[in-house]
Amino acid sequence: MKDIVVVVPCYNEARRLDGSTFLEFCRANTTVTFVFVNDGSTDETSEVLADVHAQAPKQVVIHELHDNSGKAEAVRQGVLNTSVAGFRYVGMWDADLAAPLDELLLFRDILDNLPTLQMVIGSRVRMLGRTICRSPLRHYFGRIAATVISMVLKLPVYDTQCGAKLFRATPNTVALFEEPFISRWLLDVELIARMVKAHRNGLADSPERLIYESPLKEWTERSGSKIRPRDYLVAFQDLMVIKKRYL
Repeated sequence: MKDIVVVVPCYNEARRLDGSTFLEFCRANTTVTFVFVNDGSTDETSEVLADVHAQAPKQVVIHELHDNSGKAEAVRQGVLNTSVAGFRYVGMWDADLAAPLDELLLFRDILDNLPTLQMVIGSRVRMLGRTICRSPLRHYFGRIAATVISMVLKLPVYDTQCGAKLFRATPNTVALFEEPFISRWLLDVELIARMVKAHRNGLADSPERLIYESPLKEWTERSGSKIRPRDYLVAFQDLMVIKKRYL
Protein backbone atom coordinates (compact mmCIF):
# COMPACT_ATOMS: atom_id res chain seq x y z
CA MET A 1 0.00 0.00 0.00
CA LYS A 2 1.19 3.54 -0.77
CA ASP A 3 2.05 5.71 2.17
CA ILE A 4 0.80 9.31 1.98
CA VAL A 5 -1.17 11.41 -0.48
CA VAL A 6 -1.13 15.16 0.15
CA VAL A 7 -3.62 17.62 -1.34
CA VAL A 8 -2.11 21.05 -2.06
CA PRO A 9 -4.62 23.79 -3.03
CA CYS A 10 -3.14 26.41 -5.35
CA TYR A 11 -4.53 29.78 -6.37
CA ASN A 12 -2.15 32.15 -8.15
CA GLU A 13 0.87 30.49 -6.55
CA ALA A 14 3.29 30.86 -9.50
CA ARG A 15 5.64 33.13 -7.54
CA ARG A 16 5.36 31.32 -4.19
CA LEU A 17 5.33 27.64 -5.11
CA ASP A 18 8.84 26.22 -4.75
CA GLY A 19 8.73 23.31 -7.16
CA SER A 20 12.32 22.30 -6.47
CA THR A 21 11.57 21.68 -2.79
CA PHE A 22 8.59 19.47 -3.63
CA LEU A 23 10.68 17.55 -6.15
CA GLU A 24 13.54 17.07 -3.71
CA PHE A 25 11.09 15.72 -1.14
CA CYS A 26 9.61 13.35 -3.74
CA ARG A 27 13.03 11.95 -4.58
CA ALA A 28 13.76 11.32 -0.90
CA ASN A 29 10.28 9.91 -0.15
CA THR A 30 9.07 7.79 -3.04
CA THR A 31 5.92 6.58 -1.25
CA VAL A 32 4.50 10.10 -1.01
CA THR A 33 2.19 11.51 -3.71
CA PHE A 34 1.20 15.17 -4.09
CA VAL A 35 -2.13 16.20 -5.59
CA PHE A 36 -1.97 19.84 -6.64
CA VAL A 37 -5.40 21.39 -7.17
CA ASN A 38 -5.17 24.48 -9.36
CA ASP A 39 -8.13 26.51 -8.17
CA GLY A 40 -8.85 28.60 -11.24
CA SER A 41 -5.55 30.48 -11.13
CA THR A 42 -5.14 33.43 -13.49
CA ASP A 43 -1.34 33.59 -13.38
CA GLU A 44 1.26 31.03 -14.51
CA THR A 45 0.42 28.45 -11.82
CA SER A 46 -0.63 25.91 -14.46
CA GLU A 47 2.75 26.13 -16.16
CA VAL A 48 4.65 25.82 -12.87
CA LEU A 49 2.64 22.76 -11.87
CA ALA A 50 3.04 21.19 -15.30
CA ASP A 51 6.81 21.50 -14.97
CA VAL A 52 6.78 19.85 -11.52
CA HIS A 53 4.57 17.03 -12.84
CA ALA A 54 6.87 16.48 -15.84
CA GLN A 55 9.81 15.90 -13.51
CA ALA A 56 7.98 13.51 -11.15
CA PRO A 57 4.97 12.11 -13.05
CA LYS A 58 4.52 9.12 -10.71
CA GLN A 59 4.34 11.26 -7.57
CA VAL A 60 2.72 14.47 -8.76
CA VAL A 61 -0.92 14.67 -9.84
CA ILE A 62 -2.65 17.85 -11.03
CA HIS A 63 -6.36 18.62 -10.86
CA GLU A 64 -7.51 21.72 -12.73
CA LEU A 65 -10.60 23.63 -11.56
CA HIS A 66 -11.93 26.03 -14.17
CA ASP A 67 -13.27 28.59 -11.69
CA ASN A 68 -11.84 29.82 -8.40
CA SER A 69 -13.87 28.04 -5.73
CA GLY A 70 -11.85 28.76 -2.59
CA LYS A 71 -9.47 26.67 -0.53
CA ALA A 72 -12.18 24.53 1.07
CA GLU A 73 -13.67 23.35 -2.22
CA ALA A 74 -10.23 22.90 -3.79
CA VAL A 75 -9.17 20.59 -0.97
CA ARG A 76 -12.50 18.76 -1.09
CA GLN A 77 -12.18 18.14 -4.82
CA GLY A 78 -8.60 16.98 -4.34
CA VAL A 79 -9.64 14.39 -1.76
CA LEU A 80 -12.72 13.17 -3.64
CA ASN A 81 -10.88 12.88 -6.98
CA THR A 82 -8.04 10.86 -5.50
CA SER A 83 -8.09 7.12 -4.87
CA VAL A 84 -7.56 7.66 -1.15
CA ALA A 85 -8.23 3.98 -0.41
CA GLY A 86 -4.85 3.13 -1.89
CA PHE A 87 -3.02 5.15 0.76
CA ARG A 88 -2.56 4.89 4.51
CA TYR A 89 -2.76 8.62 5.09
CA VAL A 90 -4.20 11.67 3.34
CA GLY A 91 -3.05 15.19 4.12
CA MET A 92 -3.55 18.82 3.22
CA TRP A 93 -0.64 21.26 3.00
CA ASP A 94 -0.26 24.91 2.02
CA ALA A 95 1.50 25.49 -1.29
CA ASP A 96 3.85 28.14 0.14
CA LEU A 97 5.46 25.56 2.46
CA ALA A 98 5.25 27.82 5.49
CA ALA A 99 5.37 24.48 7.30
CA PRO A 100 8.32 22.43 5.93
CA LEU A 101 7.48 19.10 4.36
CA ASP A 102 9.61 17.28 6.95
CA GLU A 103 6.79 17.96 9.41
CA LEU A 104 4.67 15.63 7.29
CA LEU A 105 6.89 12.71 8.23
CA LEU A 106 6.62 13.60 11.91
CA PHE A 107 2.82 13.59 11.59
CA ARG A 108 3.00 10.16 9.97
CA ASP A 109 5.11 8.85 12.85
CA ILE A 110 2.53 10.11 15.35
CA LEU A 111 -0.28 8.28 13.54
CA ASP A 112 1.89 5.17 13.26
CA ASN A 113 2.56 5.15 16.99
CA LEU A 114 -0.96 6.09 18.13
CA PRO A 115 -3.37 3.92 16.11
CA THR A 116 -6.50 5.31 17.80
CA LEU A 117 -5.86 8.77 16.35
CA GLN A 118 -7.54 9.82 13.10
CA MET A 119 -6.08 13.29 12.57
CA VAL A 120 -2.90 15.25 13.33
CA ILE A 121 -2.95 19.02 12.94
CA GLY A 122 0.02 21.34 13.05
CA SER A 123 0.02 23.98 15.76
CA ARG A 124 2.03 27.21 15.56
CA VAL A 125 3.12 27.48 19.18
CA ARG A 126 5.84 30.01 19.94
CA MET A 127 8.04 28.22 22.46
CA LEU A 128 11.70 27.54 23.16
CA GLY A 129 13.30 25.18 20.68
CA ARG A 130 10.83 26.08 17.91
CA THR A 131 11.17 28.55 15.03
CA ILE A 132 7.77 30.16 14.47
CA CYS A 133 8.17 33.32 12.37
CA ARG A 134 4.96 35.30 12.14
CA SER A 135 4.13 39.00 12.12
CA PRO A 136 2.96 40.21 15.56
CA LEU A 137 -0.30 41.54 14.11
CA ARG A 138 -1.27 38.25 12.48
CA HIS A 139 -0.12 36.33 15.55
CA TYR A 140 -2.38 38.27 17.93
CA PHE A 141 -5.32 38.33 15.52
CA GLY A 142 -4.80 34.58 15.14
CA ARG A 143 -4.82 34.05 18.90
CA ILE A 144 -8.10 35.95 19.26
CA ALA A 145 -9.65 33.94 16.42
CA ALA A 146 -8.34 30.65 17.84
CA THR A 147 -9.82 31.44 21.25
CA VAL A 148 -13.23 32.17 19.75
CA ILE A 149 -13.07 29.00 17.63
CA SER A 150 -12.12 26.90 20.65
CA MET A 151 -15.09 28.30 22.57
CA VAL A 152 -17.48 27.60 19.69
CA LEU A 153 -16.21 24.04 19.19
CA LYS A 154 -16.03 23.47 22.97
CA LEU A 155 -12.66 21.83 22.43
CA PRO A 156 -9.23 22.87 23.78
CA VAL A 157 -7.81 23.32 20.29
CA TYR A 158 -4.95 25.83 20.01
CA ASP A 159 -4.63 26.40 16.26
CA THR A 160 -7.18 25.15 13.76
CA GLN A 161 -6.00 27.35 10.88
CA CYS A 162 -2.47 26.05 10.36
CA GLY A 163 -2.28 24.70 6.82
CA ALA A 164 -0.60 21.41 7.74
CA LYS A 165 -2.77 18.39 8.51
CA LEU A 166 -2.67 14.61 8.09
CA PHE A 167 -5.55 12.14 8.39
CA ARG A 168 -5.80 8.41 8.53
CA ALA A 169 -7.24 7.35 5.14
CA THR A 170 -10.47 5.64 6.17
CA PRO A 171 -14.07 5.75 4.90
CA ASN A 172 -14.90 8.00 7.87
CA THR A 173 -12.23 10.46 6.73
CA VAL A 174 -13.52 10.56 3.16
CA ALA A 175 -17.05 11.06 4.50
CA LEU A 176 -15.94 14.34 6.09
CA PHE A 177 -15.35 15.73 2.59
CA GLU A 178 -18.45 14.42 0.82
CA GLU A 179 -20.64 17.51 1.27
CA PRO A 180 -19.56 20.98 0.12
CA PHE A 181 -18.27 23.18 2.91
CA ILE A 182 -20.14 26.23 4.15
CA SER A 183 -17.06 28.43 4.35
CA ARG A 184 -14.36 29.10 1.75
CA TRP A 185 -11.78 29.73 4.49
CA LEU A 186 -12.84 27.83 7.63
CA LEU A 187 -12.44 24.37 6.15
CA ASP A 188 -10.38 23.27 9.16
CA VAL A 189 -13.01 24.36 11.68
CA GLU A 190 -15.82 22.78 9.68
CA LEU A 191 -13.97 19.45 9.47
CA ILE A 192 -13.69 19.34 13.26
CA ALA A 193 -17.32 20.44 13.61
CA ARG A 194 -18.35 17.54 11.37
CA MET A 195 -16.40 15.19 13.63
CA VAL A 196 -18.22 16.65 16.65
CA LYS A 197 -21.57 16.08 14.96
CA ALA A 198 -20.63 12.50 14.00
CA HIS A 199 -19.70 11.80 17.63
CA ARG A 200 -22.98 13.27 18.86
CA ASN A 201 -24.85 11.01 16.43
CA GLY A 202 -22.97 7.95 17.67
CA LEU A 203 -20.97 7.52 14.45
CA ALA A 204 -17.51 8.38 15.79
CA ASP A 205 -15.45 8.64 18.93
CA SER A 206 -14.93 11.96 20.71
CA PRO A 207 -12.81 14.44 18.71
CA GLU A 208 -10.63 14.88 21.80
CA ARG A 209 -9.63 11.21 21.39
CA LEU A 210 -9.28 11.33 17.60
CA ILE A 211 -7.34 14.59 17.05
CA TYR A 212 -3.76 15.34 18.05
CA GLU A 213 -2.16 18.79 17.87
CA SER A 214 1.53 18.66 17.07
CA PRO A 215 3.54 21.85 17.77
CA LEU A 216 5.49 22.60 14.62
CA LYS A 217 9.27 22.75 14.83
CA GLU A 218 9.29 25.43 12.15
CA TRP A 219 6.80 27.75 10.48
CA THR A 220 7.65 30.82 8.40
CA GLU A 221 5.04 33.32 7.31
CA ARG A 222 5.18 33.95 3.56
CA SER A 223 4.29 37.14 1.75
CA GLY A 224 1.43 37.19 -0.74
CA SER A 225 -1.35 35.88 1.50
CA LYS A 226 -4.77 35.73 -0.19
CA ILE A 227 -6.56 36.75 3.03
CA ARG A 228 -7.81 40.33 3.08
CA PRO A 229 -8.93 42.29 6.18
CA ARG A 230 -12.63 41.95 5.32
CA ASP A 231 -12.20 38.17 5.11
CA TYR A 232 -11.94 38.08 8.91
CA LEU A 233 -15.48 39.44 9.17
CA VAL A 234 -16.73 36.94 6.60
CA ALA A 235 -14.95 34.15 8.50
CA PHE A 236 -16.67 35.17 11.75
CA GLN A 237 -20.06 35.10 10.01
CA ASP A 238 -19.20 31.66 8.60
CA LEU A 239 -18.22 30.48 12.08
CA MET A 240 -21.67 31.36 13.39
CA VAL A 241 -23.29 29.43 10.52
CA ILE A 242 -21.04 26.44 11.23
CA LYS A 243 -22.07 26.58 14.89
CA LYS A 244 -25.75 26.59 13.96
CA ARG A 245 -25.38 23.80 11.40
CA TYR A 246 -23.24 21.33 13.33
CA LEU A 247 -23.05 22.28 16.99
